[in-house]
Amino acid sequence: MDDRVTVSFPNMGLDFDISREAFKVFGISIYWYGIIIALAFFICVLWAMRDSRKFDLVPETIIDLMLFAAPIAIICARLYFVIFSWDNYKYDLKQIFNTRNGGLAILGGIIGAVITAYFVARYKKIPTFKLFDFAIPYVALGQAIGRWGNFFNQEAFGTNTNLPWGMTSPTVRAYLQNLQNGGMNINPDLPVHPTFLYESLWDIAVFIFLLQMRKKKKFNGEIFCLYFITYGIGRAVIEGLRTDSLMLGSLRVSQLLSIIFVIVFSIIVIYKRIKIKNSFDDVEIGQSGYASILKIMDEDEVHEKEDSTQKARDAVGGADDSSQEPQEDRADKEEAKEPKEPKEPKEPKEPKEPKEPKEPEEPEDIKETEDK
Repeated sequence: MDDRVTVSFPNMGLDFDISREAFKVFGISIYWYGIIIALAFFICVLWAMRDSRKFDLVPETIIDLMLFAAPIAIICARLYFVIFSWDNYKYDLKQIFNTRNGGLAILGGIIGAVITAYFVARYKKIPTFKLFDFAIPYVALGQAIGRWGNFFNQEAFGTNTNLPWGMTSPTVRAYLQNLQNGGMNINPDLPVHPTFLYESLWDIAVFIFLLQMRKKKKFNGEIFCLYFITYGIGRAVIEGLRTDSLMLGSLRVSQLLSIIFVIVFSIIVIYKRIKIKNSFDDVEIGQSGYASILKIMDEDEVHEKEDSTQKARDAVGGADDSSQEPQEDRADKEEAKEPKEPKEPKEPKEPKEPKEPKEPEEPEDIKETEDK
C-alpha cells in the first residue's frame, strides 16, 4: 500500500512528496521514523566519544551508557505517552507495544535516560553530575535530529497560522477535520504551525549553547540544570501551539512539566551561583574587604626582606671597617639598629708589626692623670 503524501508550504510555493516507509527488508517495512531515531543515537554517541577524553572520560563509558540508556529511554518514552493517552490503548493493549506508528514522548525518554545515567555513574565511580554535565548537550542534539521523524509521520504540528512557513497535507487536513468535528475552533483548509520544525531548531540552539557553557561552568550540575531551563522555555512555548498535546484534565502535561523544570532549575542555578560568588569574594584580592589589609601585609613583608638584606650588607661592611672605627662608635650604631640584638663586635686583630698604625692621641686630661 502506497502511503505517500504531499506536504505543502503554500505561502512559500514548496511541495514535498514523502512516505513514512523508507524501504522493505524481507517484506517488513522499515519506517523513516525509526531510521531517524537510530541516526540520532548514532550521531550523539560518536560526537560524545570524540569529546570524552577532553573531560577525563573514556569512550567506553559513553558506549556503556548508551547501551543501557537507549532502550530504557525508549521504554520510558512509550510509557509516558501511553499513560497520558490511555483512552487510545485501554481496549487494545497490544497496541501499547506498537511503536512503529510513533507515540514516543521525549520527556519520558529524558527521565529514563537520566535515571540510567545515575546508576551508570555510580557503577563506574564517576561523579554523577560530572557525567550529567558532559552527556546532557547530546540529548538536545538527539532531540533536534529525532524531531524530523515527526515530519515523515505527519504529526506534532500546531494550530492554524498565516506565517510564510505554514504547512499542510492530506494527513494534516484529515486530523484537523476530526478536531473541528469535535468542537475545536480550527480550519482544516488553512496551513498550520510546523511545531516539529520549531522544536528542532530550538534544540540545535540549546545544544550549541550548552557546549559553550560546558567550558565555563561554575559547579558540577550547572549544564544539567541549564538544559532543563533552556529546553523547558522552548518546549513550554511550542507546546502551547500544538493540537496533539498529552492532557491531564485541562492541562497540557508536557507544558506544565516544562514550566516546573524552568522554575526549579533556575532557583538551583541562582542559589549555587550566589553561594559561589559570596565565597569567592571573601578571599579574592582586589575585590574583598580584606584586600587592603593583605596588600599592607605584603608590603611589610617586602620591607622586612629589604631591611634584612641591608643589615646583612652593613654587617659585612662593619667587619671590614672594625680596625679603623672606635669600638664605642660601632656600639652606638648597633644600638641604633632595630630590632635584632646586635652582634658582639669582633675583637680587632692585632696589627702586623710592619704595618702598625700610629696610636691615636689620648685626651689631655687622661695624660695628666697618668703623669700624676
